[in-house]
Amino acid sequence: MPELPEVEALAAFLREHAVGRTVTRLDLAAVQAIKTFDPPLSSLAGLEVTGATRHGKFLDLDVSGLHLVVHLARAGWLHWREGLPTAPPKPGKGPLALRVHLAGGPGRDEEANGFDLTEQGTRKGLAVYVVRNPAEVPGIARLGPDALELDVEQLGALLAGRHTQLKGTLTDQTVLAGVGNAYSDEILHAARISPFKMADKLTDDELLRLHAALREVLTGALDRQLGQRAATMKGEKRAGLQVHARTGLPCPVCGDTVREVSFADTSLQYCATCQTGGKPLADRRMSKLLR
Repeated sequence: MPELPEVEALAAFLREHAVGRTVTRLDLAAVQAIKTFDPPLSSLAGLEVTGATRHGKFLDLDVSGLHLVVHLARAGWLHWREGLPTAPPKPGKGPLALRVHLAGGPGRDEEANGFDLTEQGTRKGLAVYVVRNPAEVPGIARLGPDALELDVEQLGALLAGRHTQLKGTLTDQTVLAGVGNAYSDEILHAARISPFKMADKLTDDELLRLHAALREVLTGALDRQLGQRAATMKGEKRAGLQVHARTGLPCPVCGDTVREVSFADTSLQYCATCQTGGKPLADRRMSKLLR
């Protein structure tokens, strides 16, 4: 799932490649992806792209005051295309959800470039909104503070009184915006804290470590992503991971085997030596270990 660093890097990529170009056509291939009807998707045609930004894990393309907002969900991605086909895609065929055609802007050639929004797999969650104000998107309206904008005192206040496991708290977008499954594993590993630790039970030292890891992991990933083409960002993300998606491999810090806890539709990875005093966590959501 694209998280804060990838979405921020995609916004930067679009600021470089799309801003100043005119939207000439939009091809909707997955009807279920569009979540709004007023303004219609077609209202973007003929307008200039004037900006690109991020709200949590939402990508926001400013099109002359209207906003094309995208949530890439678990398996969505943006693919930049040099020279798009003129024939419209067949709806419902393959991973394509939306194709955006852009004309050359000032100082650029006139070749029609653009981008595709795609989603792999059968479980479809990619969402597209056309709104006059990003706050009209329900997911944006519910976002908590951005993960990179909190100081240690603000983070402590945010976690105080939340009797929930730290892993789930970090990925709750209404609490903290931008962190998902992968980077929450990485942050907790860097902070040397159990994913099952209760958010309101952190010691002062653990809070300091968590805040430092939050900033270190996200800014480090963002530094690696910025300047990459959209096509290479996923690989760059995987290359920088220490524990997430590395079950059975040695921990790069201590050499212990990276372990996994599986849930119904997701999983987490951690290092017992670094995070839980060497004790493996029970492979069930309501584990009572190491709270």
